[in-house]
Amino acid sequence: MKACGNRVGCRRLFVCDSLGVPVMAERKPPEVRADYFHFRTMATRWKDNDLYGHVNNVNYYSFFDTLLNRYLIDDGGFRPTEDPIIGIAVETYCRFHKSFAYPEDIEGGLRIGHLGRSSVRYEIALFGVGETQARADGHFVHVFVERQTNKPTSLPDDLRTALERIAVR
Repeated sequence: MKACGNRVGCRRLFVCDSLGVPVMAERKPPEVRADYFHFRTMATRWKDNDLYGHVNNVNYYSFFDTLLNRYLIDDGGFRPTEDPIIGIAVETYCRFHKSFAYPEDIEGGLRIGHLGRSSVRYEIALFGVGETQARADGHFVHVFVERQTNKPTSLPDDLRTALERIAVR
C-alpha cells in the first residue's frame, strides 16, 4: 500500500493498493473521555429514535450543536439573539462507533482544537454515561461574522477567554 497523492477519488481516509486502486485506510480508534475538558449531559428523546430502534444519525449533529452552543451561552456569555455577531457553521464531521437509543442519556465532551481570529474548531465526543470511549466523535467549525454584514469579525474577549479554557494545548 502507498499513499494515493492526488488521484481522483482519494482522500485522507484512503490509500492505494499496488494497482493504484483506492482502498480504505485503517480507521482511527474512538476518542477517549480523558481528552475532553468540558462535559454536559443531554437526554435523548422519544422522537430521536428511527425505525431501526436507535438514535438517527442526523440527531448526532443536533447534540453537537446543543453542546457547543450551551457552552458559548453559559460559559462564554454569548447571546445568540442579541449579540452583534453570530457563528456560521462552515464545516461539520461525525464518526459513528456505537449507537445510542432512547431513553439513554448522552454525556457530551467538548474541547477546542483550533481558535483563530474569527473561527473556532470545536472537537466533540459523545459518550454513554460513565463510558470512556466515544460512541461518536467529530468536529464543528464556526466562523463568527457581523450579524448585519455577514463579514468575518474577531471574537469578543469574553468569548475568546471561555474558549481558551477548554483549548487543546
